[in-house]
Amino acid sequence: MQNAAKAAQPDWALAVKVPVVITLYFWLIKIMATTVGETAADYLAVDLHLGLVATSAVMTLLFIAVLAAQMRASRYVPWLYWLTVTLISVVGTLLTDNLTDQLGVPLPVSTALFALALLATFAIWWGSERNLSIHSIATPKREGFYWATILFTFALGTAGGDLAAERLQLGYALSALLFGGAIALTAAAYYLFKAGAVTTFWIAYILTRPLGATLGDWLSKPGAEGGLGLGTMGTSALFLVTILALVIYLTATRRDQLQASSTPSSTASSTLS
Repeated sequence: MQNAAKAAQPDWALAVKVPVVITLYFWLIKIMATTVGETAADYLAVDLHLGLVATSAVMTLLFIAVLAAQMRASRYVPWLYWLTVTLISVVGTLLTDNLTDQLGVPLPVSTALFALALLATFAIWWGSERNLSIHSIATPKREGFYWATILFTFALGTAGGDLAAERLQLGYALSALLFGGAIALTAAAYYLFKAGAVTTFWIAYILTRPLGATLGDWLSKPGAEGGLGLGTMGTSALFLVTILALVIYLTATRRDQLQASSTPSSTASSTLS
C-alpha cells in the first residue's frame, strides 16, 4: 500500500520536503504549533523555573538536532516536519523573549528588526532561486531558506503579538480577533480577488504566528490578566495532543500529498484551502 501510494506521486512531488497540498488541517496544526511555542516556552522558563537562558539553550539544541534529521530526510515525513515546526516555534518565541527580557530591547524595536530580517530573507531567497513557492522546496538550499523564513516569522509574530496585546494594551482576546480578521481578509483576497497564491500563503503564514501567540496567552493567562486561566501546562498539553492526532490522520490519509494527476501549477489553487 505504501509503495503504491509513493509510486502515485509525480517525480517533482517526491522530492519536495514540505506539505504540498495546503488544507485546513495544515492551518489548524500551524496555529496550534504557534500556540504551543508561546505556552511551552513560558512553561519551561517560568513554571519549571528553568530560566530563560537554560530553556533557550536546551530547546535550541533539541531544535538543531530535529532540523538536521528533517534536512537529511529524502522526502516529506509528516511527524518529522511538524515536530520541526513546533520546535522552531518555541525557539522563535525564546529569541524574542531573550531580546525583550535579557537585553531590554523594546517590543517596537524587536518587531521592526524581525520584520526587516524576514524581508531580507525573502529578498535573498528570491534573488538566489527566483521562486518562493513551497512547491519548490526540493533542494537543501531552498529548504534552508524555507526554515530561516519560518524562524523569522515566529520571532516576528511573537514580538508583534506581544506588542499588540501588551504594549498597545489591546488585550489577548481582541488581538487574536484582529489577527484572525487579517487572515480572513488575506483568504478573501485570494479566493475573491485572485491574489497571488505564493504571496497570500506567506502573508497568512506570518499572521498565524501572532494569532497563535495571542491565543496561547489568552488561554493560559489567569483571569486577572485577561486570560481564561487554563495555564501554560494545560494549554500546551491540549494542543500537543490535538496536533499529534491530526498528524497521525495526515500520515494515514496522505491528505497533504499529491495524487498522480496533480502538477505544480494545479496545486497553487490549494494554497489557502
